[in-house]
Amino acid sequence: MKRAAYNKAVDYLLEDPVSHVRKIMDLLDKAAPDDLFPSQRKAFRTAIDSQNNWYQLIMKVLDLNPAVRDALLRTFIVDANLMAWPEQEKNRVKHGCNIPWAVLMDPTSACNLHCTGCWAAEYGHNLNLSYDELDAIIRQGKELGTHVYIYTGGEPLVRKRDLIRLCEAHPDCAFLSFTNGTLIDEEFCQEMIRVKNFVPAISAEGDEAATDGRRGAGTYAKVDAAMDLLASHGLPFGVSICYTHDNAHSVASDAYFDWLTDKGALFAWIFTYMPVGKGAPTELMPTPDDRKLLYHFNRRVRAEKPILTLDFQHDGEFVGGCIAGGRRYLHINAAGDVEPCVFIHYSNANIREQPLLECLKSPLFMAYYEGQPFNDNLLRPCPMLENPDRLEEMVEKSGARGTDLVETESAHDLAEKCRPAARAWAPEAERLWTNGADKRAPYRARQFCGMAETDKAKFARLGRTMHGAFDPDRPVDEMALEPALADELRCALDEGALLSQADAAVTEQAAGGAAERAEKAADEVTA
Repeated sequence: MKRAAYNKAVDYLLEDPVSHVRKIMDLLDKAAPDDLFPSQRKAFRTAIDSQNNWYQLIMKVLDLNPAVRDALLRTFIVDANLMAWPEQEKNRVKHGCNIPWAVLMDPTSACNLHCTGCWAAEYGHNLNLSYDELDAIIRQGKELGTHVYIYTGGEPLVRKRDLIRLCEAHPDCAFLSFTNGTLIDEEFCQEMIRVKNFVPAISAEGDEAATDGRRGAGTYAKVDAAMDLLASHGLPFGVSICYTHDNAHSVASDAYFDWLTDKGALFAWIFTYMPVGKGAPTELMPTPDDRKLLYHFNRRVRAEKPILTLDFQHDGEFVGGCIAGGRRYLHINAAGDVEPCVFIHYSNANIREQPLLECLKSPLFMAYYEGQPFNDNLLRPCPMLENPDRLEEMVEKSGARGTDLVETESAHDLAEKCRPAARAWAPEAERLWTNGADKRAPYRARQFCGMAETDKAKFARLGRTMHGAFDPDRPVDEMALEPALADELRCALDEGALLSQADAAVTEQAAGGAAERAEKAADEVTA
């Protein structure tokens, strides 16, 4: 009944997007449980009412090739989110472990480029997950409620025929692929139009000099041409951005993001460079100034430009900290190793030896489950880049082995590389997190900032206490407490006490009666 209501609602929207978009939000609010993406639904309603940059983005999505748009929206909105999320939440409770929203998989280690700082650059061309293995992973994931699958590598489009076959076999799933873009051609665009559930995220890291400097001469021109080709067919695409100390200013520029939006990019996934693998250049790691630049720039982009940006290092407050370890995603490399994160090359499990659910219950994954978030300051989410002691401890206690496909690096050695950057970022993150003048300060004062109902239930079961940004009992890492910052924090706590009191009345609506509302909404849509 719910699926029918949701699909009818999407169909109604697509009949006349401009006229029906407000009505569809009313129907969605009636049909969906109160705790199903409440902040996202509020953001969409605000965008529609104000016709701001987010409204422009919505209209860009609705202006895509109808042959692709209609099916993709139904798949992504209904199958992969509205229907999938409650199933994932149910299984998180049932199995007592993390259940991912998305699974990242490496179809191959092969790549036609050799990018500086990419761990995959040395893997060679010999490792692959077969079509049957990829298909089995997807089937197991769907049993848990996971309907989003993301390809990494290597260069996934080296296996483009198999990726299209998987789209055909699983029309109820949304597929995204990180790609360097150089293998996107007219034939592949026609295949995207035919299957309707594949979206590329093209690696693009600043201007021509920055992109070619990391990825090789002429890459920028090929990326530019691939975007033009996709846009000419009205096909959806986004970009993947890895920012480093060398390209931070190139990435955080209006000219760059205006170029992306003009090209037709709908989203930008922003990753902080990680020194993964022996010999990875640590000088590419962003400085605190680089990170603050991206932090503030990204928030301005969201307020001004019609593109969805996701900054995985600085958006922890929206998702309750680290999302790896299966909490929202996991990674399976081309050798079948099931890793908590695409950047964390340690594992206790291999998909060729264990089913996906058993992998999620392996010692390292359970250490993630019990330890997340790794810091009460959600601007320090990562167990590697901001809390390296936690990563070293989890790997050691779980007995996880290194999964680097070239030369294994111990967790201790990796942590040692990251500790200077962690120490440098800690005080800056603390200043940002406890800034009482920030418009998000009341939100940060909440105990369970950005967390799902199952997260809260887990804390209760484990007897773990969470602290809001201004909680005087919140533990603060000693390395963040330089004398000047300690004074700032005392002032922030005084401000925060007032913020917490003012925010105490702000609570999420209970989910009671959601089923009745959904049934009623379904009747309304059908009528």
